[in-house]
Amino acid sequence: MDKKLRIGTRCVQAGYTPGKGAPRQIPIVQSTTFRYETSDQMGRLFDLEDSGYFYTRLQNPTNDMVAARIAALEGGVAAMLTSSGQAANFFACINICEAGGHIVATGNIYGGTFNLLGTSLRKLGIDVTFIHPDASDEEIAAAIRPETRLLFGETLSNPGVEVLDIERFAKIAHQHGIPLIVDNTFATPIHCRPFEWGADIVTHSTTKYMDGHGVSVGGAIVDSGNFDWDAHAEKFPGLTTPDPSYHGLTYTKKFGKLAYITKATSQLMRDYGAIQSPQNAFYLGLGLQTLHVRMPRHTSSALQVATWLRDNPAVAWIRYPDLPGDPEHDRARKYLPDGSCGVLAFALKGGRAVDNAFMDALQLVTIETHVADCYTCILHPASHTHRQLTDEQLREAGIAPDLMRLSIGLEDPADIIEDLDQAIRTALGKA
Repeated sequence: MDKKLRIGTRCVQAGYTPGKGAPRQIPIVQSTTFRYETSDQMGRLFDLEDSGYFYTRLQNPTNDMVAARIAALEGGVAAMLTSSGQAANFFACINICEAGGHIVATGNIYGGTFNLLGTSLRKLGIDVTFIHPDASDEEIAAAIRPETRLLFGETLSNPGVEVLDIERFAKIAHQHGIPLIVDNTFATPIHCRPFEWGADIVTHSTTKYMDGHGVSVGGAIVDSGNFDWDAHAEKFPGLTTPDPSYHGLTYTKKFGKLAYITKATSQLMRDYGAIQSPQNAFYLGLGLQTLHVRMPRHTSSALQVATWLRDNPAVAWIRYPDLPGDPEHDRARKYLPDGSCGVLAFALKGGRAVDNAFMDALQLVTIETHVADCYTCILHPASHTHRQLTDEQLREAGIAPDLMRLSIGLEDPADIIEDLDQAIRTALGKA
């Protein structure tokens, strides 16, 4: 599809162009295997000499069409779907980082990703250094070692909605011969395309805004095709030296700009198997078709709610980068000029007890571990996802003990505000 087409058109049509008599919607190819007429045909697929489908754990037509749509939205050369956003970040890292390697990541990233990097990858022999997202260039450079293989951050952090200075991080990464991987889940390519600011690889939890309806768990990895792996061949032997599991094939020599995604698909998905089901990919494809319509609504409603909360005397503090005066506002105007997302963080005066009473009194807004779909929902990390941490540990992870994450859905914002208002009054004993 023509890359000059506007992003709304790409949301609706990229990745699939039906021929005469073909289904207008992306078809669900609900099959584990695919038929071939000769043994040689099948053998060439296993040697990566031909492209095609032979087992859905590696590739499936439905998945590939949806992945191509996401690649078109981000402006990348190729994409791969995974079973979850967590799997996407795992694959994105271990595709280029092996035992003995090292990762530098911002410390304000989503707790699940923080644990993945800081606990599980360490068990695999991959070390990680967490840095403050506003660390100086010198501090970031000092964290990078000879064995460092990537720099990682989130466009908008979860749950603090802090904005990553993508251009600065990309410049530092490239000065040290490593790629920048950015999780773009909250912003989506509708509001930010990290490749345009120098990022090399983008990941998504497609479970969130891309699906948009809370029905399909999934993830995606998108490669810009811009990082020169061969220029730093000694750091990335998995891409630049022969792979014995494919008869000595070298990915960068065989596949050029498609080397990174081809290795992730043919090697990692082959061995780890965290594939997204064709049925879930179909649901994701439907969600993508309205992404450009939904994101502006999420953002405009969130700004209305954030403004109301800012002016409410019961609110202790609020963070939303679209609010004038927010510490992230100027950076958001640079990277997210059309708005950030529908997620904001705030706290009520009175601490955790008032927060919990407030959430219990909500009627329209629901308490959920999910975020970023059509329903307005709320979470108090200190009471829920991070309840095993002390207040000191929460602050070390960049989460205030009284922080509540509010995700604004597609309901009428006036109804959302009315529900927040009655719940605040109830929590304060003023109902």
